[in-house]
Amino acid sequence: MKRFNHKVLVLGVLITSFLSSCKESFLELAPYTQVPNEAAVATEADLLVALRGTYAQLRSANLFGRTIPVIGDLGADNVFLSSRNSGRYFAFDQYVITTANADYEGFWNNAYTAILRANNVINAKLADNANVNQIKGEAYAIRGLLYFNLVRSFAKSGDPAAEGVPIVLSYDPTLKPKRNTVQEVYTQIAADLDKAYTSMTTYAGSARLSKYAARALAAKVALYQGDYAKALTYATDVINNSGFSLLTSDKVLSYWATPASNAETVKSETLFEVSADATLNVGTDELGYIYNQAGYGDLLANEELYKLYADTDVRKKLIVVGSRAQAENPAYIVNKYQNVSGDRDDKKVIRISEVYLIAAEASARTNNEADALKYLNALVKQRDASLTYASTGAALIEDIILERRKELAFEGDRYFDLNRLKRDVVRVGGKYSVRNIPFTSNFRIGPIPQTERNANPNISQNPGY
Repeated sequence: MKRFNHKVLVLGVLITSFLSSCKESFLELAPYTQVPNEAAVATEADLLVALRGTYAQLRSANLFGRTIPVIGDLGADNVFLSSRNSGRYFAFDQYVITTANADYEGFWNNAYTAILRANNVINAKLADNANVNQIKGEAYAIRGLLYFNLVRSFAKSGDPAAEGVPIVLSYDPTLKPKRNTVQEVYTQIAADLDKAYTSMTTYAGSARLSKYAARALAAKVALYQGDYAKALTYATDVINNSGFSLLTSDKVLSYWATPASNAETVKSETLFEVSADATLNVGTDELGYIYNQAGYGDLLANEELYKLYADTDVRKKLIVVGSRAQAENPAYIVNKYQNVSGDRDDKKVIRISEVYLIAAEASARTNNEADALKYLNALVKQRDASLTYASTGAALIEDIILERRKELAFEGDRYFDLNRLKRDVVRVGGKYSVRNIPFTSNFRIGPIPQTERNANPNISQNPGY
């Protein structure tokens, strides 16, 4: 595929090395156009540098830096584009997406660049030891995470036989692969996350993947596949054995106000987040900048979402009722991202709170309502002490899905939840020009970028584009 560019891959690794450590020996490396993988990653130190380059790619505005979480809320019913805006993500608000959409193209290209960097780590010919296994385990987890986001964005991920995305596990500049099936992609994701779980032994803080972060991601993947027994097994493993504590009600507001990731001595709430600090960030392309009124402030919360929170729910304070000059008044302003200068807000990828919700839904769907209520109420108790659920049957599942919406709002999950549940997007409130997008709409998944199809004639397009 044209996008799988060895020069870009190795150059990115070397640039990351330069940013991390300007040692004199760095300048003595062979030109990047002449460095084969075996020479570029010859030692454990090289392997760590290559891993840093892989993490750096996740920070891209086209990935977790902004686009993935924006699509997850703007494409659904949690947020809308202010009438006064910078023009970003207009297509997702209006559902006028084409094969030339720059956001989907950037998502695709950057995801495969990051996968190539992960492959560079995974395929390095170094003898196994604890450090090498840890580093490779993190790369496996990154690759699994990226393929999960690709398949749920560019494929009918609820249909195992549908066309998924190409699986590429090694560098080959001549490769022009066809799309693998959704099931084949999920099988690869599961294998990667299992390998990550068994390889990693070290917790180095929430800005790096760890054993139980990989297990939590595997629980989420199993939930999306409808394998509720496996989702429950994995989620309870994390809850019972990871040592991570649930975010308590008195810490909710300070948690979202604090930009720093967890240190290696702290196991509170965040299993994995994509870090952005005062030096390594994407500036005005950061996620917070499109929500915060000190930035673009383009995305506003839907009033109907705001009304879902009781006055006794601490999460209601993460939406501020204000106004937007020459635009919405009142405006429901998202306050989860408060740091748009200096140390920027990290992007949460998986939290222990979501793991409790996965355990609750998986329990309910495997006919264990007592445990479903146990996990659900353990979370809700730390958000709204006045609320205790006692529902059963279909109502219990609806309550869990409601709490997913409330807990994970503005973190990029709502749209993908509606897709996995095969539900229409019904936009009530807000200033949407497109109110209802049925599950059957071709535009509920993204197009394969036309630039990719121009470079690779073997890759087919999604219906309707």
